[in-house]
Amino acid sequence: MTMVLVIDVGTTSLRAALVDDTLRITDIEVRPTPPSTPFPGLVEFDPADMAATALDAATAVLSRATAPVVAVGVANQRSSTIVWDRSTGEPIGPGLGWQDLRTVMECITARSEHGLALAPNQSATKLAWILSNVPEAAGRDLCFGTVDSWLAWTLTGGAAHVTDHTNAAVTGLTVAAATAWNDRVLHALGLPAGVLPEIVPSSGVIGSATALPGAPPLAGLAGDQQSSMVGQGCVRPGSTKITFGTGGMLDTCTGATAPASAHRCEHGTFPIVAWSRDSGLSWGSEAIMLSAGSNVEWLCDDLKLIDSPAASHDAAASVPDAGGVVYVPALLGLGTPSWDYGARGTLLGITRGTTSAHLVRAVLEGVAHRGVDLVEATEADTGTAIDRLRVDGGMSANPTFVQALADLSGRPVEVSPVAEATTMGAAFLAGLAVGVWDDIADAEAMWRPAQVVEPVDGGRPGERDRWADAVTRAQGWIPELSALDF
Repeated sequence: MTMVLVIDVGTTSLRAALVDDTLRITDIEVRPTPPSTPFPGLVEFDPADMAATALDAATAVLSRATAPVVAVGVANQRSSTIVWDRSTGEPIGPGLGWQDLRTVMECITARSEHGLALAPNQSATKLAWILSNVPEAAGRDLCFGTVDSWLAWTLTGGAAHVTDHTNAAVTGLTVAAATAWNDRVLHALGLPAGVLPEIVPSSGVIGSATALPGAPPLAGLAGDQQSSMVGQGCVRPGSTKITFGTGGMLDTCTGATAPASAHRCEHGTFPIVAWSRDSGLSWGSEAIMLSAGSNVEWLCDDLKLIDSPAASHDAAASVPDAGGVVYVPALLGLGTPSWDYGARGTLLGITRGTTSAHLVRAVLEGVAHRGVDLVEATEADTGTAIDRLRVDGGMSANPTFVQALADLSGRPVEVSPVAEATTMGAAFLAGLAVGVWDDIADAEAMWRPAQVVEPVDGGRPGERDRWADAVTRAQGWIPELSALDF
């Protein structure tokens, strides 16, 4: 038996895990890494603390390894932005989280003056902001990176300044084919090319992780959603997963053909690099739900209708349906397909007989409806039929929610054996690079869902029609935000 070490950095926590050659997690350390919000719309984190925490957690699991650790893989939150001094390795200021919105005006300016379609959740304008506004940036030899770059630098003792194609492609800084940095964007934003990392394959040996005991090879880097795709075996065209965490991300494999454009498609999805190897890039399509599990947290933390997210299943299952109540989960607006930032959460159909259980069930079903929206948009943009869904994330443990997703989509839903399939995907990409597995197709062959939930109501088409009407009512609530287009 051999093992792969994975460092999986999310938005609020990081995990270091050992994964064996059957793609089973055998040991894991979880550490909190919460970002800070000094003002509304600003999301920052401490890169030095992130690096130290990652090394500490990784060292802890390595000390308990019962078989040789042959590779290290990294999965990470995407587009979060870090700048550090090349000679000292010290960050010049806080990292800017992917949720940080301080560069909204810069994105609007980039579109109006340069015709660039950039979004504030991408790295491009975050990097420009740091270089222009952090005094410590002046006159220094600097490195820019996303979280994968920062961890690769940390693990290799500064020997590797790299990022992989999955992370590079969502920074807003690459050409459409994601194979090189985009000189036009760099020129428009005044960014020096010398700060950028080398773009390397997602699966391939980068160097020795000398910061760890035994210095195993760093052999895999991938963004979290792409790692989740691979971890759930979505490696052939049409195979699709949805991660239902705080938000929701649908990712489907589209194959080896590069898209004609890197921009948002007609029905609100985006092309992504699914993974890359020395042999080339594989592509996918991504659809986004801005709020998923956060709606259940709202039921707990703010409305006090349930004691915990897990309790939402029992509450919802206590009633046969939502009693005519429809909930549109637009707490932060609507992503795919409409991208309406001014839409807001909406409850419709409340009567004197509506109970808290009806509201809880309506919230779960509303998130399931949004999941089906993502499926339909992806099919429309890619021209590829999606015949079944694979799901991970916290909400995948909720039986009422998963059954609603199966019923409303009319498709079987396969539930991941672990809530965070990102870890398994990063392990597979790293292990593939060093010969633990032979081919990317092995990821699908090794997929073993915890359960398969079949639809029982034939897709509930009448409810989908009513859902579409509810979404229309939720849209445009804050016209100024609805007018924004990134």
